[in-house]
Amino acid sequence: MKKLLLLSALLISAAFTATAQDWAKAKLDKSPRHPEWVKVKHGDREVNCFVVYPEVKDKAPAIVLIHEIFGLTDWARSAADELAAEGYIVIAPDLLWGSVTNGGTEELIKSGGNVGKAIQALPADQITADLNAAAEYVAKLDACNGKVVVAGFCWGGGQSFRLATNNKEIKAAFVFYGTPPPADSMAKINCPVYGFYAGNDARVTATVPKATEGMKAAGKIYEPVTYDGAGHGFMRAGEDPGNTNPANKKARDEAFKRWMEVMKKI
Repeated sequence: MKKLLLLSALLISAAFTATAQDWAKAKLDKSPRHPEWVKVKHGDREVNCFVVYPEVKDKAPAIVLIHEIFGLTDWARSAADELAAEGYIVIAPDLLWGSVTNGGTEELIKSGGNVGKAIQALPADQITADLNAAAEYVAKLDACNGKVVVAGFCWGGGQSFRLATNNKEIKAAFVFYGTPPPADSMAKINCPVYGFYAGNDARVTATVPKATEGMKAAGKIYEPVTYDGAGHGFMRAGEDPGNTNPANKKARDEAFKRWMEVMKKI
């Protein structure tokens, strides 16, 4: 019983740490860029999306950014803003929108709801439709050059890999510590997939060898990189002032640099 209570306390603490992100909100509040909220409609559904524009002269590529299992938090929006600072239009859909409350992630957190449980209950077809709608919306913006990639973290990393099997217009998929789709669906992928994994995250990183085999058998490009010493969620943890693992910051910096170098070639 004591072990069960301890485990519950640790899980609650981890969830609170991931959603209590005053440092990320402060960073976002200081941004000079133009963000806006848009409701993207498809069929009978609409999904609320956070969109950030870069300060650039020419039309820019776009990134569909998929949040962690903690939802569209301040950090997720801060990550979108950071990518806009690099010259990209970013659209980050709140995939919880309208599914559990009249709102989305923020409303569920305020009500004390279980965000992770709610996200795990989302229908796969709905997730795909939401992401496809977001990609179509951003591709048609006057400021976009028509090139759209997808990227995601944690749960969103797995969803970015999966979207590549369902959307042939995506130019690249960036998978941050997310699990792969079934091998028999990899043949449908029409773009390169770039993986970013943590050395101390066997639950996810142990899937890389089979993903490599599956992608090779399907004749697809898959380039995974594992960052030694880093833990799951290092892109967020590497920015968190409370992070106690220097390997997370190192991994975060190296991964972001690699990400941007690949983006320049798209």
